[in-house]
Amino acid sequence: MVIITAGMIGVGKTTLTGLIAEHFGTKAFYEPVGDNPVLPLYYSDPKQYGFLLQIYFLNRRFDMIKRALADDNNVLDRSIYEDALFTSENHKDGNITDSEMTVYTQLLDNMMSELQQLPKKAPDLMVYAETDFETILYRIKKRGRDYEQFEGNDDLRQYYFRMWSAYQNWFNSYDASPKIKIDLQTYDLENEKNQQIILQQIEDALKTIR
Repeated sequence: MVIITAGMIGVGKTTLTGLIAEHFGTKAFYEPVGDNPVLPLYYSDPKQYGFLLQIYFLNRRFDMIKRALADDNNVLDRSIYEDALFTSENHKDGNITDSEMTVYTQLLDNMMSELQQLPKKAPDLMVYAETDFETILYRIKKRGRDYEQFEGNDDLRQYYFRMWSAYQNWFNSYDASPKIKIDLQTYDLENEKNQQIILQQIEDALKTIR
């Protein structure tokens, strides 16, 4: 089984991914954040680095999903299926030009076509994590990455809200695989009992798929 996790930054995807991987005794593929040299540049100047960031992420996520689908069992922390959401929002914000958006879309289409040539063509389950917006802000602040902090930066706070809102539509339209939505506000993963509840929800979804 290949499982992908999805959701807004700060929602708890990385913790969730590790928890699922440990539970099923399989490999976790994590989103390239800590070793991403473009991400801090993007936060400092989105209009200059928006396209570069999206191409960087697209390339890494394409590599991750190919490796995951070629193996037996894996869990991915965010995937190529979410990538266009961020690019589209950057385009709307003017951080990516029309020409750059065209190039990106053509490249993504080519990559998705290549995935269809693999023996396994899509994940078995997408696990979408959500909380309310204030919880997102609290967790972003708590984890303390300097370039993500929004205090005194209303533009960044508004960007987070637009992404949080856009994710609602993204989940509804996602159709690459079966999907479930989990509530990481009610079931904060810092609580071990909550971890078991969430894992059981995932187990139940996989039983249905099987």
